[in-house]
Amino acid sequence: MEYSPIYQNLHLVSSSPVKNKLFVFCIMLSLWVYMIYCCVGYCSTMPSLMVSTASSKHSQHLETVDPNRTQPRLQNEGDLESEHQEDPLDSLDPLFGASSRDVLNNESDLDSRGGEDWDEIRSEQRTLDNNVVSSLFNVSGPVESKKLPQAIIIGVKKGGTRALLEFLRVHPDIRAVGAEPHFFDRNYDKGLEWYRDRMPETQEGQITMEKTPSYYVTKDVPARIHTMSPDTRLIVVVRDPVTRAISDYTQTRSKKPDIPSFESLAFKNRTTGLIDTSWSAVQIGMYAKHLERWLQYFPKEQLLFISGERLISDPAGEMTRVQDFLGLRRVVGHKHFHFNPAKGFPCLKRPEGNSKPHCLGKTKGRIHPNIDPEVVQKLRDFYQPFNRRFYQMTGHDFGWGSWS
Repeated sequence: MEYSPIYQNLHLVSSSPVKNKLFVFCIMLSLWVYMIYCCVGYCSTMPSLMVSTASSKHSQHLETVDPNRTQPRLQNEGDLESEHQEDPLDSLDPLFGASSRDVLNNESDLDSRGGEDWDEIRSEQRTLDNNVVSSLFNVSGPVESKKLPQAIIIGVKKGGTRALLEFLRVHPDIRAVGAEPHFFDRNYDKGLEWYRDRMPETQEGQITMEKTPSYYVTKDVPARIHTMSPDTRLIVVVRDPVTRAISDYTQTRSKKPDIPSFESLAFKNRTTGLIDTSWSAVQIGMYAKHLERWLQYFPKEQLLFISGERLISDPAGEMTRVQDFLGLRRVVGHKHFHFNPAKGFPCLKRPEGNSKPHCLGKTKGRIHPNIDPEVVQKLRDFYQPFNRRFYQMTGHDFGWGSWS
């Protein structure tokens, strides 16, 4: 017992270094956690700078669909020119084997180069940052991942695809990439993982979508999409092919004011009235010819054809058709739209509150040039058999002109 005080003193002395080490370890651990927190906070600010820079480069937007623009009044429909007495759809087969004469559209569209809603990008980046923090601190939340698209808007250019995409993005169960990936027509050699990486992150039950209007008229795309997934749902926005061609020309002329006149580009021979079907602005509107290729790979039930005209006059009605086609709840309806008489197309608005409606870019709703009524009539005559067959193939009359 006489050694007890000495033993106790020795015990206290020996335990002090342990306590000191434990104290130092706690301080180091706290500093380590604080440094990680600071790094995460710093990194989260970087995308905002990148987005701001990109936004300044892509502040312009594409022209919107404007089928209500006044076109020259047509008195009656004529017959096809003597050169086309045989079935014009069959006689044009060789034309589709060669590349089209793309006088006006050799530059990339703004949509293709990233004409997306930058607020959407910032939102996606914030979601990504939150996921990083959640993973570091083990905070539970919805699991998000990038998936290949289950639905694609495949066409057509100047038909109303940008408007439809923006309308769809209002739906909480749809996540869509804003910029056109052009994977199946221009970037296919980069592989599916590159394509998947372009897609936004989605949660379970959400649908991933993209739009690239040139898919509809590109020869190899149907087979490539079918290889990716034969169950992919396809949406095509179509518009009166004559109005669409003029809109196509109008967009390009706004960038290249010195291009030839619409009339000179539309005809091989103005005197005989022979239409130049190698010009892409004309060729895109031959909807039936392109649809034949898609139906070789996909059943008609997997394609939905949206009227570009009705997307303007009755956006809620067309959105109901799209939501039903995709198996979604009918969320987007009349309360989401406000018609802008100045631009001639509907704008999106929040159902709650009095916030200002969101319209598409300033370049939307360009005024079409005045085209010679005789030229317009000849184009309508040319498209007549293509339209008739397209109505038969889709089971839907879009009402582009009348004939006996």
